[in-house]
Amino acid sequence: MKVLLTGGTGLLGRALLDHAPDRRWTLHATHLSQPPASTPHAQWHRLDVRDPSAVDALFAAVRPDAVIHTAYRMGGDALVPVTLDGTRHVTLAAKRAGARLVHLSTDVLFDGLRVGPYTEDDPRSPITDYGRAKADAEAFVLAEHPDAVAVRTSLLYSLAPDDRQARLALDLARGVARGALFTDELRCPARVDEVAVALGELVAHTYRGVLHVAGDETLSRHTFGALLVALHGGDPAALPGARSADQTTLRPRNCALAVDRMKAVLAARVRGAETVLREAIRRT
Repeated sequence: MKVLLTGGTGLLGRALLDHAPDRRWTLHATHLSQPPASTPHAQWHRLDVRDPSAVDALFAAVRPDAVIHTAYRMGGDALVPVTLDGTRHVTLAAKRAGARLVHLSTDVLFDGLRVGPYTEDDPRSPITDYGRAKADAEAFVLAEHPDAVAVRTSLLYSLAPDDRQARLALDLARGVARGALFTDELRCPARVDEVAVALGELVAHTYRGVLHVAGDETLSRHTFGALLVALHGGDPAALPGARSADQTTLRPRNCALAVDRMKAVLAARVRGAETVLREAIRRT
């Protein structure tokens, strides 16, 4: 199977590259601002998803059977052009190519006001610019592409000491960075390697629509950070905590995702972060 991966230099993109040989894919990966890794099993292409002509040209050259679309921006001037417009360009090109589309969505496209986890059938209710861009992108994918799955996931992390989530928590605990992690922001963090395996399964799956692929445990942002600090030799008690409810910046507090459908649909399992990290801590 010929697979095109956008955002190949990101955390998830790199994990997908690591697992690609297991899938026996002919893999094409894209990059833009970051230099690509040396990967003998993947062919690299420089692509700016904001340019529809460039997207169409790459699809014509590669002729993929499936596309995993992970490219995005969280903020700044590129937020809408990359996250929303870029998704539109990739979606339409995949549709014209007859390629299955696995689109990466997010858990922050809800307002966070409900009690308990959100299901795939709950309506989108974003309250941030990033959430709105991702919600609109997801809606476009599902409306325009007949063979697409929109994968909502949560905080992605690895066990490496240079992991972005770990660096943030360690810097806060050591006083290198200012700020705090919220004790009332609920997420379902997911180990990136396990999500990559699940996405690999979805590429050849018949499932269509929204699917939550996230850890099967709900943790506060602060608890998650404290576990990462402990894993990497820091003092979790030194990690500053705060309440999102006390802040002036509006952000969703409950982003918990129900994963019952994932467990019914996929053989791959995405374990909860507390289970994964406590197991890793015991091994250190």
